[in-house]
Amino acid sequence: MKGGTIQINWHDTKPVLACDFHPISALLATAGADFDIKLWATVSGIDQKKAPGVTYHSNLSYHSSAVNTLRFSPSGEQLASGADGGELILWKSHTTDAGEVWKFLKSLVFHRKDVLDLQWSSDGAYIISGSVDNLCIIWDANKCSVHQILDGHFHYVQGVAWDPLEKYAASFSSDRTCRIYINKHTKTKGVEKTNYVCQHVVSKAESQMTDESKSIRSHLFHDETLPSFFRRLAWSPDGSFLLVPAGSHKSTPTSEPVNTAYIFSRKDLSRPALMLPGASKPIVAVRFCPQRFHLLGTNESSFFKLPYRLIFAVATLNSLYIYDTESVQPIVIAAGVHYAAITDIAWSPAGNYLALSSQDGYCTLLEFDNQELGLPIPEEKKVVSDANKSPVLPDVVEENKTIDKNNKTANVDSGKERVENSEKEKGENNKDGEEASSPSTREPPSKPAKRRITPMAID
Repeated sequence: MKGGTIQINWHDTKPVLACDFHPISALLATAGADFDIKLWATVSGIDQKKAPGVTYHSNLSYHSSAVNTLRFSPSGEQLASGADGGELILWKSHTTDAGEVWKFLKSLVFHRKDVLDLQWSSDGAYIISGSVDNLCIIWDANKCSVHQILDGHFHYVQGVAWDPLEKYAASFSSDRTCRIYINKHTKTKGVEKTNYVCQHVVSKAESQMTDESKSIRSHLFHDETLPSFFRRLAWSPDGSFLLVPAGSHKSTPTSEPVNTAYIFSRKDLSRPALMLPGASKPIVAVRFCPQRFHLLGTNESSFFKLPYRLIFAVATLNSLYIYDTESVQPIVIAAGVHYAAITDIAWSPAGNYLALSSQDGYCTLLEFDNQELGLPIPEEKKVVSDANKSPVLPDVVEENKTIDKNNKTANVDSGKERVENSEKEKGENNKDGEEASSPSTREPPSKPAKRRITPMAID
């Protein structure tokens, strides 16, 4: 692995607030507080045994305020960007004699305040956005109009994510709740219409006191004092898991909270199934690598029971952890790479580049050598799940386990937790007194794990 913070003038020394890779060409798009979007071509450093770099490609200027988020459509034909003041813009790619050119297509008008995050549906038909006006809006990308308004949050919506199987959507707010929506198709005049209804509101966990006579409720997430505008959550590319940042976990009612990210299994999105503690700073963004990899077969103690390996990145305010679903420890650790808060994470479509953006005005680019992360599974051989069914995942996560620093399993304390669902879908049989096991934990080690990729800090 090669990489580091690239010392170029990304956005006129202003904060870089978002980044994303084009799904076909792998151009890197960055958005900044200078009101602009810039496109960059990556330059490999593997052959020269040096850090990778970027070269300027083009500039997209139309926004009149800081651009907080941007995402390419799955086909790569469009780009959506959200900015302060409620600006949400669609850009479209055009092929000319001079090459590919991006042009303004349409403004999506409804948000009254800053747009902080957005995500395309996997078919490119819809966009979900979250804003400082406390709203989530689902947009019809073809009609460029509002399709549905989700107004359940009571504070800024700082993260949104769309299930790649298009059955669920998720939103995350500084009101300390993560909302899970389920697609309830409705028919109007014989035409089926997409309609998302809130199924779970994940907010608190209840733990028993040591004497088992009392219980205490504690919040699962940081409050609005979290020093970041973003809580970027993400679904795994197969839809098996939802990874949620900004977690704050108390192992016992009297213990100090620790920073964590929670992993929710598709089989039960009402409560966390796994947690990733150990970060010294709050976690603000997570992102899955779009590529899947063959199993290494070196670790049978993995919590995940998948026929392939998934890799995901977790960014705190000042550091980066990279995990895979076959190990219990991070496979890469990069710390102290920026002077200000990290704002976003992006993986290239082949998984060979990982980009970080930061409020210090710079980006970090990591490059992985051929098969350094593992042997990729070709596109046609990937396991594909029906959009109306859960993936075939026997025993997705082993419950009631934690990981010690010697990579051995041990039982969690006997106290049980119950995740509070303050709003439930009608017809569900979840009872108020139903208890759930404590989420399992995966704790970063005190020493780097001896894996093919050596955990490292980048100066």
